[in-house]
Amino acid sequence: MGSLATADVCDSNAASVVNGDLRVLHSIFQAYGQNQSFSGPIMTLKVFEDNVLVRELLETKGEGRVLIVDGGGSRRCALVGGNLVQLAQNNGWAGIVVNGCIRDVDEINGCHIGVRALGSNPLKSNKKGVGERNCPVYIAGHWVRDAEWLYADSDGIIVSKSELSA
Repeated sequence: MGSLATADVCDSNAASVVNGDLRVLHSIFQAYGQNQSFSGPIMTLKVFEDNVLVRELLETKGEGRVLIVDGGGSRRCALVGGNLVQLAQNNGWAGIVVNGCIRDVDEINGCHIGVRALGSNPLKSNKKGVGERNCPVYIAGHWVRDAEWLYADSDGIIVSKSELSA
């Protein structure tokens, strides 16, 4: 993310916050992984207790993107584990935000990627391949769309309709 701090971005873009071009996600996510700060264009995925599509996307080249997985806020199983985060790191994803749970926390914390999730759960997800890609998702109080930009750091997560400059 370089020198863009989310607090500074909010301070210098107050009008964009008011008109909705810049949104601050509710602070419901726990931080995991080595990269506490990350940013990139967003790719969205909507699934429920099923991570087959998550794996399929993370097997592709990330090219610095951030995958937002809307798992409906379910805490009954994990949608992302250590193997998938390692795959994401190896394929050049900047980060993963999960509106749901992860597992293999110690493995994930050793990876050089940013991960945010509601919490952890040791139970694996279903494997049915059901879900929707590249669709608007409602997470943490806001609609988030494919190709918008996400910026995350220790202060929180913001989403912008376009890339921000320092």
